[in-house]
Amino acid sequence: MRARNATEGADIRGPLNVTRAGTAVLDAEDTIIGWGPAAEQLLGYPAHETIGRPIGSLVVDRAGAYQMAADLPGAARARCRVLHMRHRDGRIIRVTTATLPLSHGEHDGQGQGGYGEHGEHGNHGPAGGPARLLAIADADETERWEVLQAMLRGLATQSPVGLAIYDTDLRVVWTNHALYEEMGTSQYAGLGPDDMVASGEVLSAGYPPSLEETMGRVLTTGEPVIELHYRGRPPVDPDHDHVWSCSYYRLQDSDGTTLGVCEETVDITDRYLAQQRLDLLVRAGGHVGTTLDMNRTARELSSVAVPQFADTVTVDLVDAVLHGDQPTPGTAPAGRLVRVWDGAPDAADPTGTAPAPGRDTVDYPPDSPQRRCLATGRAVLDPAPPDGVTRPAGPSRLVVPLRTDGAPLGVVTFTRDRLPDPFDAGDLPVADELVARTAVCIDNARRFTREHTAALTLQHSLLPRSLPRLTAVDVAHRYLPADSKAGVGGDWFDVITLSGARVGLVVGDVVGHGLGAAATMGRLRTSVRVLARQDIAPDELLARLDDLIAQAAEEEATAPGSITGLRATPAPGPDEIPDDQAVGATCLYAVYDPVSGVCRAARAGHPAPAVVDAATGAVTVPDVPGGPPLGLGGLPFESAELHLPEGSLLALFTDGLVRGRGRDTEAEIDALGRLLAEHRDRPLPELCDRAVTTLLPGPVEDDAALLLVRTRLLDRRDIAVWDIPAGAEEVGRARSLATRRLGDWGLDELTFTTEVVVSELVTNALRYASGPVQLRLIRDRALICEVSDTGHTSPHMRRAAMEDEGGRGLFLVAQMTQHWGTRYTATGKTIWAEQALPAR
Repeated sequence: MRARNATEGADIRGPLNVTRAGTAVLDAEDTIIGWGPAAEQLLGYPAHETIGRPIGSLVVDRAGAYQMAADLPGAARARCRVLHMRHRDGRIIRVTTATLPLSHGEHDGQGQGGYGEHGEHGNHGPAGGPARLLAIADADETERWEVLQAMLRGLATQSPVGLAIYDTDLRVVWTNHALYEEMGTSQYAGLGPDDMVASGEVLSAGYPPSLEETMGRVLTTGEPVIELHYRGRPPVDPDHDHVWSCSYYRLQDSDGTTLGVCEETVDITDRYLAQQRLDLLVRAGGHVGTTLDMNRTARELSSVAVPQFADTVTVDLVDAVLHGDQPTPGTAPAGRLVRVWDGAPDAADPTGTAPAPGRDTVDYPPDSPQRRCLATGRAVLDPAPPDGVTRPAGPSRLVVPLRTDGAPLGVVTFTRDRLPDPFDAGDLPVADELVARTAVCIDNARRFTREHTAALTLQHSLLPRSLPRLTAVDVAHRYLPADSKAGVGGDWFDVITLSGARVGLVVGDVVGHGLGAAATMGRLRTSVRVLARQDIAPDELLARLDDLIAQAAEEEATAPGSITGLRATPAPGPDEIPDDQAVGATCLYAVYDPVSGVCRAARAGHPAPAVVDAATGAVTVPDVPGGPPLGLGGLPFESAELHLPEGSLLALFTDGLVRGRGRDTEAEIDALGRLLAEHRDRPLPELCDRAVTTLLPGPVEDDAALLLVRTRLLDRRDIAVWDIPAGAEEVGRARSLATRRLGDWGLDELTFTTEVVVSELVTNALRYASGPVQLRLIRDRALICEVSDTGHTSPHMRRAAMEDEGGRGLFLVAQMTQHWGTRYTATGKTIWAEQALPAR
């Protein structure tokens, strides 16, 4: 019989009950003189086939032979026995029989009844009349019924499950032994379900607030209630809460009449508390340490622990930890403690998303639980648990050390002043686990603070400390490091002085954050400055920078093992290829010429600049072709040529200024343009502040750099240009032209040096180049002498031997000027030299 069918058709009457069992009436000679319908149904014999037959003719042993009639049951009292009887169709079935004498007298003393063929047993009735009643039932059904009876007896006397039966008025009419043991009293008769314990409370959601209402539903609907959790204080333990798992079902008799409700209860206090503590730790794993902010982490710990574990939480950290330093073991007990959280989370902000409070120094006395906790590295219960069961007066505190790698970070104080039970030793493992997880998060935040500070220091040291003063442009800048757990990024900017009074403008952004990004930014900035000094066009500069990054990444990935000391470091495997953070970096490089007012720009995956017209305030985003990020290869870079009127405002920025979570990049760029246009006449530092405050009013998710440039044009009176025809005599004329202009400018002190420079550069151009030659002088912060031709061969300086007649010109130029060099143009090249102006 399957378990789910165990109660189908169950009858509270036993199978051998005369109202259910098959019955046979036997005379004193064990002859059947009566045969009931149930017996016919069980064995298949109709009454007329059995009346007059000995009962022994229906009984067989297991081999199929007839048993001796003396083995059959029969006694002065009812006895049960398992027999094998033959069915009318020949089957042998297993039955249980019980005999009941129908006349009374002394037993003959044989100890076992039977259907003796000579009638030697006593207690016989009149000759030929009824002597015994034989009840017959299926043995399997009988055994199941006996097991059921044993179970019911066990529930009443031995089961650990507490049982109570309520009548239809929901008043107790019966309880089992387990409930008595559980509650410590049996005085429950006539009580209602909510009267059995003090301070009762239904814990399970979705149920009425009282047990009586719940049981009323069961009584009315017949739907059982399973595993309802209920908390209260039983008479046996009135000072502590217990939790029970309760189940209810309706009781009915065989006719379906409702008799009441049965209650099953199991004390699950230990299991419930263990589950609560486990849930607390699971919640801590998902809610504590979501950021790298120590104040926020302390608040998150409080949001997890309150109110289930404590009423308030206080977190005090060693002062050095807040600055990112590693505390030294043994120094914390006397060190300064700073409070980063005190109290309970706001009901309106249970998850701790509001800004954390400020930090205040706390001064604990040497004998305080906090100082003792720091000194010993062990949790402290304050007050200590009493020996008796009386609860100590006042709040209960549990002070747990925040430690990592053996070094103290601070202490956490849990306080209970409203929860019913004080802290005890059973709470220590939970508190230790909560604080251990918090310690890991705070130590991560400490390490981040240290790395963030180091990266920020490195980045500031690599960025321009001050921008050069230039005639070509006015510049101002702002840089905001990231304020998130990602750490400092790799944004950078630069202003580079170039030949011919030109200026190079750079903004860039390195992939990633932290020290690696800052170091990569410094490497890229240096590379850009070196390439820019070669006076190459913006698109060519980005192409060369792209090649350098790709080559460096390839060399890093395929480099053989290096020797460190006496041990060789093996080359990385295919799954261990190091990442070069320069790969994927973005950059915008522009060169502005204050003589022509032309700005040439190229970009590698970087946002295009914004330009504000000084006269009209019109804002444009020029169509600078967007090449791929650096190091990825692919499409070539292209330059765009912008003609900027004097006073034009040029804004170069990284994407952190206009892009972020929940922000529309196009709308942010439009807002930047409007702000610059409305305040275009204001000083550039003020404009920078306005832009940053407007676009980034809160915490910065990514680094942001902004470089504002206001263009100027050189005065035409400070520029002199001459075309030099071919012919040796033109060298002298060029010297004369330059000398006269220096006189007009009041720079006679530079005449001799300038004549040497002009003679050498013009002579080389006329001798080695073809086409027109042009001489240009520019009076800026230095005197610039330039000679342009259509050749593409760059001169090289060399040291001439004593017997050489030539080869000393460029050497003299290099010695007599501050800087010299060559830059290539679309039509040829320009050789230039700069001299410092006389001090005024």
